[in-house]
Parts: sequence; structure tokens; C-alpha cells
Amino acid sequence: MKKIKDNKKLNYYISKYSIDQIFSIDMIPYMELFLFKRNEHICKSDEKIEHLFFFVEGKAKVYTLLSNGKSLLLCFNKPFKVIGDIEFIHYNIADSNVQVIEDTYCVGIPLENIREYVIDDPKFLRYMCSCLGEKLTRLSNYSSINLLYPLENRLSSYILAISSSTQKQEQNNIIFDGNLTEMSELLGTSYRHLLRTLNKLCSQGAIKKNQDYYEILNISKLEELAGELYK
Repeated sequence: MKKIKDNKKLNYYISKYSIDQIFSIDMIPYMELFLFKRNEHICKSDEKIEHLFFFVEGKAKVYTLLSNGKSLLLCFNKPFKVIGDIEFIHYNIADSNVQVIEDTYCVGIPLENIREYVIDDPKFLRYMCSCLGEKLTRLSNYSSINLLYPLENRLSSYILAISSSTQKQEQNNIIFDGNLTEMSELLGTSYRHLLRTLNKLCSQGAIKKNQDYYEILNISKLEELAGELYK
């Protein structure tokens, strides 16, 4: 995480998403701009988070750690989202992991300033209730996806979600080279079943296996299989 001292860029994001309008009082003096580089965590489960973050540019995956030590994908975050709304209530302890999959900007306000100045602000509290309601709906939808959709569909959507951001461009073709063990955990499946499904996508001409990465050959086929799952 790096604090960016660029008032022009900060003010651009504040204006673009009307962040100042969330509060009844002027909170702009307490707003700061942060850059998270690819693969950095904005927060980690059971660790302290010091800011209420407004996710204004980039993409991140949100996942939880299960009691058996494995990870499970919850959703993807794209602008505009709030990170820290639950932590604002639960005194700074993160309840999930948020890891950026491309360089990401967040506007942050220290939680100590939030609690000092707007803890009783009806306008701000209504907005937080709205964010929590939206988050509950999203998590309910993603839980249904994890339970009811075949891995082929979920994997196709996952590939599309990460490939444009995390992976390099080689000969103008989109590729992805994520850790397959981690991917199988996030998608709630076995490593063997993941390999079978990847091979199936290869046989359908959607992707191609190279030495240490997969190449997307038919993005339309993946989009057809993915639908709106991880949008």
C-alpha cells in the first residue's frame, strides 16, 4: 500500500463518485488516496484495518478462509464499492480478505476520524446500511452460484474476471497463469476436477494449455459459459 500525494487525482475520484456527498459534514480534509499494487491485500481476515476505503479504480477478489485452512471465493470488487463498512461496526477487525488483481486506487478515511465526526451522522449511517444490504444480497447470490452452478460455468467466469488484469499479453493473446491449487480452493472444488474442467475447455477450443499458462482462444465461448456469474 502506498499513499499517493496527488490532490488533483484525489479530487477527481471524490467528484466522480460524489464521495463528499455521503456525509452531512465536510470530510474531504480527512480523505487520502492509496495505491495497492497487483496481488497486495487491502485487508486480511482477522487483522486490523485502519481506514474506511472507497474502491475507485481497479479490481479485487474477496475471499474467506475456512476452518480447514482453505480459501473460498466470495465475490469480485470493482468500482464503486466500500471496504470497511463491517469493520467500522466491529472495531477494525477485517472479516474477509480483499486482494487486488490489478493496480487499484482507493480513497481512504481513517476509521478514527469516521468514529469521531460521523458516528451519529444519519446521512452517513443510511449510506452504510445501504452498503451492508447490497453486500448481503451479493454474498447470497454468490453462495447460490457456488452451490448450484457447474464448475465449467464458474471457471469460465473466473478466467474472464482475472485474465484481463492479472496476466501479461503475449503475441496479442490474452493468457492467465494463476496458481491452480489456489484456484481450485477458491472455486470450492478439487484440484483433479479443476484439471478435468480445464481440459474440457481446451477440447471445446475456448482455451489452450501452454507450458506454464493457459491462453484464451475463444473469449466468446467463455462469455457464453460464464453468463453473468461473477460480474
